[in-house]
Amino acid sequence: MAATLTDVARRAGVSVATASRAFGEPERLAATTRERVLQAAAELGYATSQAASVTRLFGVVVPDVANPVYGTLLKAILGQAWHGRHRTVLFDADEDLRREREQIERARKLDGMLLCSPRLPDDDIRALVGDTPFVVVNRQLEGAPSVLMDFEYGPTQAVEHLAALGHRHVAYASGPRGSWADERRSATIERACERLDIRLTRLSHHAASIQGGRAAAAPALASGSTAVVAYNDLVALGVEAGMSELGRSCPEDISIVGIDDIDLSAAVTPGLTTVRMPIERCGTLAVDLLLQALAGEPVTELTTLNSQLIVRGSTAAPAA
Repeated sequence: MAATLTDVARRAGVSVATASRAFGEPERLAATTRERVLQAAAELGYATSQAASVTRLFGVVVPDVANPVYGTLLKAILGQAWHGRHRTVLFDADEDLRREREQIERARKLDGMLLCSPRLPDDDIRALVGDTPFVVVNRQLEGAPSVLMDFEYGPTQAVEHLAALGHRHVAYASGPRGSWADERRSATIERACERLDIRLTRLSHHAASIQGGRAAAAPALASGSTAVVAYNDLVALGVEAGMSELGRSCPEDISIVGIDDIDLSAAVTPGLTTVRMPIERCGTLAVDLLLQALAGEPVTELTTLNSQLIVRGSTAAPAA
């Protein structure tokens, strides 16, 4: 079997993108790195004619371009695509299943696509994508290359942190209905609460926005919980704003935890305790995997990147 670019990258100890640049954009690499890649190619008998730079055009489908998580993800995707002078087309589903369906149908006419947190059922996605190479980001789709941001370690740390502070009743502010990540985060929090003997109240599904968090504030207060874990940072910040409007303060009256660690989380007062997700790394890796798929190379089916709790001022011991 002929050696592939992946084989060369593995032998040289570099990423596939770096190996590709050694042939297509050698001026972008250090001389020692370029020489290492070329040496690996020679040892494996890799035909450099295979490595001729090919510009690809692929689509990126996101649920809501206004969400800063997808802004960060898109920036990472665009940056990684730029190294190979690949071009991208953005498709915004606007948290609408019908629109997501239409956007995937449009994106499949391109060389390939990245599906970021798609909301449609698995079978619908497969039927819509057809034969177009694609990679799923932040959702697992059996049989398709998927890059996940861990939904277990960080959220479990969040519940353990609240338990250590003395909280015995926690509410979970759910995200959009149909969100794969929301289902997993909710299940992880439930397991952690059960293990630590903490009462859990699940609030209704809301938009993954500050306004969605505001809507969840009153039900959270009515539940009697002393802490809220939110689907994402925007919902968490909305819960905090809603609690303030209801005459409650954070963390004196209620502790709040978000998920994602967007830039705004560290800029507000008090700083938001949150679970840091590897958003940028997720975007760059997804591009690398898609380029491998477009080159006809074998692609890892599932890659999970770690999450980590970041403690700031929005959590404290519950009021007596």
